[in-house]
Amino acid sequence: MKADRRNTAHQIFLQFHRHTAKSMKDLAIEEESEDEDQEFDSEPHAQAAEPNAPFEMFHHVMKTGVIYATSRASKHGFSMLDESWANMGQGAPETGPLPGAPTRDFHMNIKDAELEYAPTTGDTELRVKVAAYYNHLYRQDKESKYTHENVCIVPGGRAGLTRLMAALGNIQVGYFTPDYTAYQQALGLFMSICPSPVLHRNMHEALMSSEDFAFEAAGRGLGAMLLSNPANPTGQSLEGDELEAYVKIARDLNCCLLMDEFYSHYYYDGENVSPEDGGADDDSNWPKTVSSASYIVDVNEDPVVIVNGLTKNWRCPGFRVCWLVAPKPIVEMLGSAGSFLDGGANAPLQKLALPLMDLDFIRRDTWALQRHFKMKRDYLLTELPKIGITVQWQPTATFYIWADLSALPPPINDW
Repeated sequence: MKADRRNTAHQIFLQFHRHTAKSMKDLAIEEESEDEDQEFDSEPHAQAAEPNAPFEMFHHVMKTGVIYATSRASKHGFSMLDESWANMGQGAPETGPLPGAPTRDFHMNIKDAELEYAPTTGDTELRVKVAAYYNHLYRQDKESKYTHENVCIVPGGRAGLTRLMAALGNIQVGYFTPDYTAYQQALGLFMSICPSPVLHRNMHEALMSSEDFAFEAAGRGLGAMLLSNPANPTGQSLEGDELEAYVKIARDLNCCLLMDEFYSHYYYDGENVSPEDGGADDDSNWPKTVSSASYIVDVNEDPVVIVNGLTKNWRCPGFRVCWLVAPKPIVEMLGSAGSFLDGGANAPLQKLALPLMDLDFIRRDTWALQRHFKMKRDYLLTELPKIGITVQWQPTATFYIWADLSALPPPINDW
């Protein structure tokens, strides 16, 4: 029984996350009775060792599965700097220099004025550059253009999602399963909204067709739909006619699309030729990227909010500088929400981010990123089957692979 319990890590995860003080305390006592040479030492066990724990005035705040697994691995010696470990469970980009990428100068001289709070909607100069990025890549042929008033700078993607949830009214908010694991927690923070998981009719398809999406959105009366595109964790992408149809459905049903586009630079099936392979090295030759911004008719009327930032596409997660692009009235509400939720993004790092938003830098950096991560994707797609891990959908984007562990021997097939 003891061995079986060790072999089913997800049972431990669920037991720790039942949000009752009793289950935490009982499990802590049970853990204390284990032999000193047990295979694991869980973080909740360490927390519950306090003589007066648990604090009953607090509810147990669960970790996402990724953070839970990483924290447990760290107790066994895992380190990002230790090359003998491979973290295959956490989506985090390489933050160092990439072959062929433009250099990034992260030296900074902080002016006294930058020690003040930044505006809750962000530094105006950075907002202008973000708007120019979307207009140049996705709206050159559109009459309606973004301005800085359509951009809200936030201290990280999750902070941006939290502002969105705080600003939404009493509505149902849909989200796909599977999708980014933090969505469920973020949607559950605010009593005014009702999270509504949307299941695929066909479990063998990674993406929901626009026809099925229209049926679900109308039938459920969704006020908003939160989704990642390209998708975490399947690596699949809504684009072209299907993405355009999603935007039109949102417009027609007055259902706000909350588009998490943090992986919009990680595409591996573009038609243009990389400069390293003979393609032009100028503004006429961009690597493939995808955004719902391409299909918005009026930037101040269409109910679409784009969430993006330096975390993934620019490989600077430690900056905690991200943005939401939305109709001007929504940006004003998001700024108000920031005044009581997070106080705004880091002022000096917003200034440091300005060169990263130069269009030529973005083009060259994205080419390097796609070359590098395609190599990693191809390596995994070749090697995973050799160790019994199958891949249902070959990822065309992101740095995720939707892997099937069921053919592996126990206990590691315990998914």
